[in-house]
Amino acid sequence: MDMSLFVRYGPQILVGLKYTVVIWVIGSIFAILLGFLLGFALSFGNRSMALLLRGYVEFFRGTPLLAQLFLLYYGGPSVGITLDASTVGLLGLGLYGSAYFAEIFRAGFASIPRSQFEAAASFGIPKLAQLRYVTLPQIFVLVIPPSTNLLIVLLKDTAVLSILTVPELTFQVTGMTIETFVFIEPFVALAAVYWTLTELVAFLGRRLEVRVGRYLQP
Repeated sequence: MDMSLFVRYGPQILVGLKYTVVIWVIGSIFAILLGFLLGFALSFGNRSMALLLRGYVEFFRGTPLLAQLFLLYYGGPSVGITLDASTVGLLGLGLYGSAYFAEIFRAGFASIPRSQFEAAASFGIPKLAQLRYVTLPQIFVLVIPPSTNLLIVLLKDTAVLSILTVPELTFQVTGMTIETFVFIEPFVALAAVYWTLTELVAFLGRRLEVRVGRYLQP
């Protein structure tokens, strides 16, 4: 291992790591929020709305992320929407992830017995209060494990953004290999960084699952 390469390209790699984390965090937050709204609408919306949203979910789940990014980046200008590579990457990651989060939250809502809503309604508890105090606490416990797995997938999918020249970690490492014609050290380092990040996310997800479970115990 030629460690001098990392001294030389260290600042460049750190810039890429920062881009990767920032785009992943913002894109994931967007995906979670939109996915929750979609999951809620799929569970409690009317039939027409559910059919429309089901089409959205199936499109983003059924097509590759790379194809979606190309449509946004290269197809956008044809309809008057011109976005830079970083914006397309962030938006694409969020839309792609939201379809999967929608199914996670939809399954979470479906797992709550209807009898709980009926019991809450019989005590005169308003619907918003039912959602806040009855539904959401139980759903949060149920969705943490699959959400953690999906966040890990989205983190690794940030590598796809390098194809659009988003200056994230994979893009910087690829540029390093082009300049030096050295491939082993850069990509071993790239794999190690992604592995470390995914292990950290998995650890935090497990900790959150335990803490939320303890908090909700009677």
